[in-house]
Amino acid sequence: MRSVSDRLVIIGAGQAGFALAAKLRALKDMRPITLIGSEAELPYQRPPLSKKYLLGEMTFDRLLFRPQNWYGEADIDVRLSTPVEAIDRNQKKLRLFDGSTIAYDKLALATGATPRRLPNALGGDLAGVYTVRDKADADQLAGEMKTGRRLLIVGGGYIGLEAAAVARKLGLAVILIEMAPRILARVASPETADAIRAIHVSEGVEIAENTGLTRLIGDAGRVTAAELSDGRVLDVDMVIVGIGVMPNDRLAADCGLETSNGIEVDAFGRTSDPDIYAMGDCATFDWKGSKVRLESVQNAVDQAEAVAAVLAGDSEPYKPKPWFWSDQYDVKLQIAGFNLGYDETISREGARPGSLSIWYYAKGQLIAVDAINDAKAYVTAKKLLDTGRNADRALIADPGYDLKALLA
Repeated sequence: MRSVSDRLVIIGAGQAGFALAAKLRALKDMRPITLIGSEAELPYQRPPLSKKYLLGEMTFDRLLFRPQNWYGEADIDVRLSTPVEAIDRNQKKLRLFDGSTIAYDKLALATGATPRRLPNALGGDLAGVYTVRDKADADQLAGEMKTGRRLLIVGGGYIGLEAAAVARKLGLAVILIEMAPRILARVASPETADAIRAIHVSEGVEIAENTGLTRLIGDAGRVTAAELSDGRVLDVDMVIVGIGVMPNDRLAADCGLETSNGIEVDAFGRTSDPDIYAMGDCATFDWKGSKVRLESVQNAVDQAEAVAAVLAGDSEPYKPKPWFWSDQYDVKLQIAGFNLGYDETISREGARPGSLSIWYYAKGQLIAVDAINDAKAYVTAKKLLDTGRNADRALIADPGYDLKALLA
């Protein structure tokens, strides 16, 4: 059993922070580990919060990665409700908001991201206006989302669309507005957006694209209406804001680490300070010549486990193999690869009614696939992308071609 004396302190007890600690122990690395979280709960899964947890189909204890006793058995010091105020790189200490300090030899930043909020000038500070990121958000929403209430969703990305699906299941009247010409403009092709839009419209969601929010109107400090850029004034009972997230890189920037839309790391997860690592939603790294942040559970886990291997003595760089998913109603959207820089798409109907896949190419090379209720397309594409193989465009465009032959 490998024993290391260097104390590792992890700031952030979400998916990436937990994955780093757990992987080190799986690698028999028994260095002292302190895992610091600002929330009161043990590390837990976040994606189900806005879906099964909010719908009442899953209790919170089922979201925990491990029960309390596991951390003691793994000799991991977990400190909850413990926000960090500053990093002193010279002294290699953290200063907590209560004034106490924690020393480190190695430091890992798994600080995640924070949802963008509406400015107060637009009514963002009114009661009844929510973002969805943590258990506290979900618990507040659970008390608000009642049948017959009127919900405005600001933002047509995956967060907003998933919230719309849950709200409709709970019987709310939903209107979703998106400033861009179409939903999913930043992350998906027009073909994917068209398919997802049609699903939501069929479920009774009103979607208004090219439509911004002029302001929210309140009464006694609570939202009651919304004025839209098209001139309409809607009566609303509540608002969910899904307009993206900001990386939590303040601690890094304040202590002089290099940041640019996140904490900059190299292929081994190291920041500009070789004793400090970063991973997950807060970290930005090179992806085929571009600086990117991959906001996904998969990246948080894979990058954290790659950093754990480096800390345990490995010398392999992190090689991202992105995949994502989104559950909306009974529709499962699975995404393999990363469509950054695509210049062509090919749509292909699946074997099941309503199933569809969109294949993204850049200069003739397959780079990503969106699969809507089409597990075969997703699995095939993921295997091709993971192994660096291409898929001939003519074959993909042929509706009679069996995708399994691509893996032969």
